[in-house]
Amino acid sequence: MTPLWQQSYSVWGQNLFVSAGIAALPILVLLLLLAGKRRPAWEAALAGCGTTLLLAVFGYGMSFRHTMSSAAYGAAFGLFPISWIVFWAIMLYRITVQTGKFEVIRSSIGGITTDMRLQILLIAFAFGAFLEGGAGFGTPVAVAAGMMTGLGFSAFYAASLCLLANTAPVAFGAIGTPVITLAGITGLPVDRLSADVGRVCAPISFILPAYLIATAAGVSGVWEVWPAVLTCGLAFAGVQFFVSNFIGAQLTDILSSLSAIVALVVLLRFWHPRSVMSARNFGDGGAAEKIERTTPGFISKPSSTTQAAVSSAAVLEAGTSYSAGEILMAWSPYLLLVCFVLVWGLKPVQQLLNAVSISFPWPWLHNEIQRMPPVLTKSAKYGAMYNLNWLAAPGTSCMLSAACSAVLLRMKPESFFRLLGSVSRQLFLPTVTVTAVLAMAFVMNYCGATGTLGLAFAATGFLFPFFSALLGWLGVFLTGSDTSANALFGSLQVVTAERLDLPPVLIAAANSAGGVMGKMISIQTIAVAAAATGLSIADQARLFRFTLKHSIILASAVGLLVLLYTYVFRIQ
Repeated sequence: MTPLWQQSYSVWGQNLFVSAGIAALPILVLLLLLAGKRRPAWEAALAGCGTTLLLAVFGYGMSFRHTMSSAAYGAAFGLFPISWIVFWAIMLYRITVQTGKFEVIRSSIGGITTDMRLQILLIAFAFGAFLEGGAGFGTPVAVAAGMMTGLGFSAFYAASLCLLANTAPVAFGAIGTPVITLAGITGLPVDRLSADVGRVCAPISFILPAYLIATAAGVSGVWEVWPAVLTCGLAFAGVQFFVSNFIGAQLTDILSSLSAIVALVVLLRFWHPRSVMSARNFGDGGAAEKIERTTPGFISKPSSTTQAAVSSAAVLEAGTSYSAGEILMAWSPYLLLVCFVLVWGLKPVQQLLNAVSISFPWPWLHNEIQRMPPVLTKSAKYGAMYNLNWLAAPGTSCMLSAACSAVLLRMKPESFFRLLGSVSRQLFLPTVTVTAVLAMAFVMNYCGATGTLGLAFAATGFLFPFFSALLGWLGVFLTGSDTSANALFGSLQVVTAERLDLPPVLIAAANSAGGVMGKMISIQTIAVAAAATGLSIADQARLFRFTLKHSIILASAVGLLVLLYTYVFRIQ
């Protein structure tokens, strides 16, 4: 029988807070390389992982075998199911681009209204959320910001508004990847995590349309288009709450964003704002004066610095003379995705698909580590079961959606396989980043570093629910990914919650919900927005300063909401 290795939460016999400082070294390495040295995310992730391996062996005295096994276990989880989902989500998006259908989708959205406030709701918020749900990982900011520059927004404000809008949907991005990762890293039920993340995000989603318009056009601008703001917020937040609580994480963004788009389109058949704020009438009489007065410097001539902007402008100038059939065909890949994910979520189908799943104890790790008090009330073995549910995994439903879409859109087989190679090359370094961060997180969990940090954070006591959201916010700022932040801090949140007798599911959900507010200030996301709109280096620094205050305000709002849920509404 293999002897158990008992976790210790003191490093080299030091007190708790010194030990916590040492345990935080891998996170500090990430911070230094990403924010200080501005190194690529994959380099920072590998360096952080390497630091964690050294910490486990020389700081906590974990055997080399256990250390490498836990790292391999985390990397395996990063490859499947996480990278499996991301790969096919990006593949589905690229199929629509390759076949020209994405231009139809873009035109069907961008040609609905000429009022810039309504374009912000449709493109930056609703359409951006749709792209977040389908692809994630920077796609929404790049595509939506490019569209908005093509519509006449200045590059700076197009990037700013898309970064602000790409917040509440991020927790359910890329077919629910952040929530699925959080469930895998913490061992908590994915359906309960989805529900609590939805409960935290839905109120923010409700106010976010008004927040965006107020940022762009002032409070008076919100009042002039309040029917659209209210319709968009209610449709998105209501469906986000319902789907996350009663269907699951995978379709939350897609269904809530589609609901917001449809609701706005229906509203605009019966209502229009009295005055129009549009780039097309900039300098034309009273409307132009009003634009100058309420949004100084906000509108400019369409940017010609990026391919995305030029493409968007060309599509819009060509008009939206697509038939209903052409528009339906263009949206069909995502309609197929909704159908497949819904079918995959049915319990009889799940049971059938899980019949071929393979589950096995991870070698040299499962039940060979013992978690100890005071992290737990009594010692317990730390399990490590790997579930290779290759057919039942959400990524497989996305794969079938992509394959069926390629057939439906008459994509040639050679083009499909060539695109497979292109997406593989595109996602190679992001996959390295995800697997390295998850390997780092798993090693921290199994060696006891997460327990050390959790005990230190427990010192915040009553206010920890507020700081749990800010911890997630810090994680996304560091990594640029809610998925990676959940992998880094998910177990830490649960350990601290159990130590303080707080609801662990809610506190873990706070990590994800608070984390999304750090997306707009992460260096990687700002770089994506800058590339899409052609911002200068000086404007990138200005963009960070602009989004920072909004990021802090919204993250604090999430923290206060979690405090209310913890002590007033008492969600368990």
